[in-house]
Amino acid sequence: MSWDENALPALTTSLPTGWGAQAALPGDSGELTVRWQARQIITELLAESDPASEWTRQQLRALFEAHPDNPEHVLLEHLTATTELANADNGAIPEMARPQAVAVPEPVPFTRRSRNRIEAILADKMLMTAFQPIRRLPEGHVIGVEALTRFVSDDGASADHWFSEAESVGLGTDLELAALHRALTAAQAVPEHMFIALNLTPATCADPRIPGLLDHSQLAMDRIVIDLNGPIPFDQYGALTAALAPLRQRGLRIAVNGAGVGFTSMDQVLELHPDIIKLDRSFIAGIESSQGQRLRAAAMNELAHYIDAALGAQGVETQEELDAVTGLGMVAAQGYLLGRPSVHPLDWNAWIRSESETPATGPISLLG
Repeated sequence: MSWDENALPALTTSLPTGWGAQAALPGDSGELTVRWQARQIITELLAESDPASEWTRQQLRALFEAHPDNPEHVLLEHLTATTELANADNGAIPEMARPQAVAVPEPVPFTRRSRNRIEAILADKMLMTAFQPIRRLPEGHVIGVEALTRFVSDDGASADHWFSEAESVGLGTDLELAALHRALTAAQAVPEHMFIALNLTPATCADPRIPGLLDHSQLAMDRIVIDLNGPIPFDQYGALTAALAPLRQRGLRIAVNGAGVGFTSMDQVLELHPDIIKLDRSFIAGIESSQGQRLRAAAMNELAHYIDAALGAQGVETQEELDAVTGLGMVAAQGYLLGRPSVHPLDWNAWIRSESETPATGPISLLG
């Protein structure tokens, strides 16, 4: 479920020659990708029967009748109205008799505004999942996808901003779990031979609700990769490894950022014994012309071999970078050059070249 820089999904672009053509989409496919998940969110909300959500359902029905062909606009109007009511009433849930037209509220403290924004997202599930393909090197087969969270908002704020804001008001884990649930639901449409990489902070990984969410998804555990996002405080390390141990015994895989972000030392990486080490954009940018970066990558490759982990590259944007990481022995890569994030299953299916490339021994085996 992860997060990246963009608040709205980017369109898939053509791949380099020899990596397989992508299916053509309509000219307005950018709108269609958002509309597909927006309509899904509205359908789920209208199907709920909780009396406390009746105001939400009434408002969505009215807005949808006014804009039947524009579900994303319906969600934005609903989010705006809900946030304004919460700001005006100090976070109170609107009563059934309350009119929908509300005067612009007086300024409120930033913390309360932030909490109201996050609570509105959580209550109305106003988030989507985009997937970005991860390709095996050097062949270029798609072996997995990374889940990226997209927020339905009228301010264009990045996903990083939303998660940081949620953390600042004590709702970080709740928002991560909501994004995880949305990603696991969307992953049902991903071909079974592909793994799903999900970004979670260490604190959220240790949350007792995680095993239930993963089991409820009905995804095979060996298709799930948890990509640890952010630092691991020393006092949380024991809880994290204890929480992950039973899931890893069932096949779940762990990925870490090999650039050192989030780890106090390489000894900690060795102790965690990740299945995948990923080098991010800060490591990959310009690697074709930097001897220092190539030496560091070679050292990381040695470490990966030592702990029997796969080494992959993130943020590959040029053919020169792709050639460099392939030459250095990295076994997987992702980035705009290899496929942009998309929320639409038509794009996901376009990443598959043929069933003959489906691995016979499981998705993760292609990384090793």
